[in-house]
Amino acid sequence: MKPASQVIARPVLTEKATALAAEGRYVFDLVPGADRRQVKAAVESAFKVTVTKVNILIRKGKVRRSRLSGGSVFRETDTRRALVTLKKGDTITLA
Repeated sequence: MKPASQVIARPVLTEKATALAAEGRYVFDLVPGADRRQVKAAVESAFKVTVTKVNILIRKGKVRRSRLSGGSVFRETDTRRALVTLKKGDTITLA
C-alpha cells in the first residue's frame, strides 16, 4: 500500500468543495496513476475515517496561447480529482 502522500496531492479548498464537505463529501487532487482502491486506503489511513464511495473526475487541460514564443498553442496537462464520500458522522478537518 502506498502512503497517502503518494496518492493524494492536496485537498481542494473551493466554495463548492466546502459546501460538499458539509454533506460528508470531500474533494482531493490526485497524483497521476492513483486508482479508487488506493485513494480509499490513503484517506482512511491518513484521516482515520471510513470511506463509503470514491468517484474519480478527469479535468481536461485548457488550450493556451503563449505570447512569449510567437503565439504557439499548447495544452495544459489533464488533472484528476477524487470525490470521497464518508460514512455518516465521520468528518475531516482540512486547514
